[in-house]
Amino acid sequence: MEALLAGLEASGIAGWLRTARWGYAAVNGAHVLGIALLVGAILPLDLRLLGLWPGVDRTALARVLVPVAAAGLAIAVVAGTLLFAVRAREYADLGVVQVKLTLVAVGVLSALAAHRAGGVWLQQAGHRRLAVHALVSLVCWLGALACGRLIAFAVG
Repeated sequence: MEALLAGLEASGIAGWLRTARWGYAAVNGAHVLGIALLVGAILPLDLRLLGLWPGVDRTALARVLVPVAAAGLAIAVVAGTLLFAVRAREYADLGVVQVKLTLVAVGVLSALAAHRAGGVWLQQAGHRRLAVHALVSLVCWLGALACGRLIAFAVG
């Protein structure tokens, strides 16, 4: 694992990001954008799955918000991986990073399970099952968001 982390840090893109102020800022901005899209889409969808706004069609809402959340996740993962590479060994040792990555993994797996069981637009799943997935989702994504903010305070 140490060799993999050292290799990430030694990569050309990681070296460039360590020295390119605007490059690092752009990648950091992309990470924030990805998180904003992800959480901004998933929060209202999860709240709808928990019973808020019963007059809003669940499938129609999912058709709009699921692709936005997926795009946000993709952007956040790519940009986050680049940011991680800059100080991979240091970040890998931080408990808050380990918790964040665990929450992201559980959030992604829960979303995949929900869509596998309920269809792409969640049209086939029952309310109780979707409510459980929504609770897991809220805990995972809001927890990952909080952990991500804490990384800045944990790094010297």
